[in-house]
Amino acid sequence: MSTHTPEPHTPEPRPHTPEPHTPEPRPHTPEPHTPEPRPAASTSGRDRVLARIRRALADAPETPEPTRSYATTHTPDDPAAVLDLLHENLVDYRAIVHRTTEDDIAHLLMRLLAERGSASVLVPPQLPPHWLSAADPTRIHDRAALTAADLDQVESVVTGCALAVAETGTIVLDGGPDQGRRRLTLVPDHHICVVRAPSQVVASLPQAMPRLDPTRPLTWISGPSATSDIELDRVEGVHGPRTLEVVLLAEA
Repeated sequence: MSTHTPEPHTPEPRPHTPEPHTPEPRPHTPEPHTPEPRPAASTSGRDRVLARIRRALADAPETPEPTRSYATTHTPDDPAAVLDLLHENLVDYRAIVHRTTEDDIAHLLMRLLAERGSASVLVPPQLPPHWLSAADPTRIHDRAALTAADLDQVESVVTGCALAVAETGTIVLDGGPDQGRRRLTLVPDHHICVVRAPSQVVASLPQAMPRLDPTRPLTWISGPSATSDIELDRVEGVHGPRTLEVVLLAEA
């Protein structure tokens, strides 16, 4: 009896599947950086900011011209109506308003100073002399040697003005010869301001601006000096006169 010995089985080789190839990342070469030129040591932060803004706007389109066709006033072109509006708004700002003429202004100012009990009054360099011709208080003429303490001892000041704006009830001083230095109208507690009407009265701010010189010390006054704390308690006379009287002087 013969015995069969099977051939040893050799498995067929499996087909080779290559591993997926992941390329090695290439090293990153950064773009060359050109640093901004450092400003000179004397250049301020403001100059650096403005320089960056100018560079950012170098290719910006031109800005169109603004429209200038808006209304410059909402008040009728009537001098009497404009004066009445000024009077109304001055009173609304707690100013005391009087109307007079050239013939009566001296007596009016005499009465106002007497009612106030003023023993002295500040006088700008070129205040018309006849305005105070009937007044009794001692005249203190403005001079450089006057200190704030000296001015604080004077009860009243009488000045002219540059302009008055009806729609806002605002008096504008520009340090003219009939107004004097700004401190004359900030330290005394009582200010009498004379407005010539109609030549010094305009209806609106757009009408006022072309008539004012921006290089002069402009003071805009709307009523007596007043401020309020967080409780909304109004206190007058902190930053200027506690009492403002406006005389509307009718021109012939």
